[in-house]
Amino acid sequence: MNLTYEERTCRVNGMDMHVVIAGEGPPVLLVHGFPDTHQVWRKQIPALVEAGYRVIAPDTRGCGDSSLSPRVADYRLDNLVADLVGLLDVLEIDQVRLVAHDWGAMQAWHLVLQQPQRVERFIVLSVGHPTAYGNGGLVQKFKGYYILLMQLRGLMEWLSTCANWFLFRQMTHFPAEFPHWQAQLSKPGRLTAGMNYYRANPGMILPREWPSARVPVFGVWSSGDRFLAEGQMIASERYVRGPWRYARIDGANHWLQLDAAEKFNPLLLDYLATPKESL
Repeated sequence: MNLTYEERTCRVNGMDMHVVIAGEGPPVLLVHGFPDTHQVWRKQIPALVEAGYRVIAPDTRGCGDSSLSPRVADYRLDNLVADLVGLLDVLEIDQVRLVAHDWGAMQAWHLVLQQPQRVERFIVLSVGHPTAYGNGGLVQKFKGYYILLMQLRGLMEWLSTCANWFLFRQMTHFPAEFPHWQAQLSKPGRLTAGMNYYRANPGMILPREWPSARVPVFGVWSSGDRFLAEGQMIASERYVRGPWRYARIDGANHWLQLDAAEKFNPLLLDYLATPKESL
């Protein structure tokens, strides 16, 4: 398939956001996590375009080719959600089908909770509803150990990159993707920006009651996820007032959209194509 991408820089919420746009049809917003950029969706974008969707894939604040923000506080969740809303406003999109992973999932959950009218349906990878995640129990707390490490400003950057990025490679455990991450995060300020997501929002791992989601939600989790427990995704059903669906992809690592695209893409396309009244 000969796919043409439009790359655009949008002035959003006081910063320049780089966004890739492809295809025509109902809009689908893809939101990546750490340590990724929009390229983590490279196996989904062609499939979505071929299926008749308009794909919007931004580099979120501080990532890829979007602007770096100087303060840790700039990466607080409210700012990140405002970035997504601002992008939709700039592109004059009232409502999207939302697909998000990792830190993108956390941003997307809060977008759904704050402005449900902007989301027609939500496909969330790996990360459950914020209440389910915060109440995830000891298994999730152990899996989220890296959040505490991220609080070591300066030291964690050094530890991650020394000895040819040994600690980073051990933590992520995805050699095929490491060259992409190294190329992006070796640029000045980019590794710190990614870690600032965790530094600006340390309370996300603590129990707290958040509102329920009032849009259709499809949660997808992979059995090889080193960072997220299945329980916090399954428990998300309790906090969704719209239709809920869940799928487990066995054998895939945390980056299931790359590691098991052949399993994930059919699930994604089927859910997107399902009439809303049949969800």
